[in-house]
Amino acid sequence: MPEKVLLSWSGGKDSAIALYEIQRGREYEVVSLLTTLTEEYDRVTMHGVQRVLLERQAESLCLPLQQILIPKGASNEEYASKMHAALAEFQSADVSSVVFGDVFLEDVRKYREDNLSKIGMKAIFPIWGRDTAELAQTFVDLGFKAIVTCVDSKILGERFVGRMIDDSFLAELPPNVDPCGENGEFHSFVFDGPIFRRRISITVGQIVLRDSFYFCDLVPG
Repeated sequence: MPEKVLLSWSGGKDSAIALYEIQRGREYEVVSLLTTLTEEYDRVTMHGVQRVLLERQAESLCLPLQQILIPKGASNEEYASKMHAALAEFQSADVSSVVFGDVFLEDVRKYREDNLSKIGMKAIFPIWGRDTAELAQTFVDLGFKAIVTCVDSKILGERFVGRMIDDSFLAELPPNVDPCGENGEFHSFVFDGPIFRRRISITVGQIVLRDSFYFCDLVPG
C-alpha cells in the first residue's frame, strides 16, 4: 500500500513538478494539497494568486485542498500553531508525511523538518538536489504552462512579471538569478500541464509594485 502524504502546494512551478514526480511512482498517495493564504487578501501567500484560481487548480488535479488562513504579519509562532492544528487532523487519518518542492535551500529544509518532527511527522523532498537549470527546462519540456505572478524588483525588472515561463523567459534571466527562482527571485502560477485534467482559464491583469515586489494579478477566465 502506498504511504499517504500531504503535498505543500503554492500553485507554482516547483510544487507542480514535485507533484508530478510523486505521482509518477507508486510509493506515495497524495491525499490532499495543503496551502497557506493571507487572510486579509484572500490570496496565496507570496504568490498573490486569488483563492478561486487555487481552487480551480485543485479541481483540475482531482485532489482535495486544505486551506490555512494566516493573518497578515503573523508571527512564526502563530503560523506554526495554525499549521500544526491542520496537520493534526491528517495525522489522525494515518498521514505522517508532507511533500515539499524545495530544491537546495538547506535552512528551509531544516526548518520544515524540525517543525514536522515536533509533531511526529516527516518531510519528503522529491526534487531535492536537482540541477535547477535542468529542472526548469524539464518543466517547460513536459508541457507545463505557468505565468510569473511575482518578481523581486531588487533582482528582476517589471518586464519579467506576467510572462509565461518558456524557453524565451529562461534564456533572458540574468546569470545571478536561479532558473527556478529558488532564492525567491520570482513566483508563478501553473495553469496547464501533464498533471491537470483541464487547462485553467486566466487573463493577465494589472501589475502593481508592493513592498519591493512586482505583482501581476491573474483574473479568472
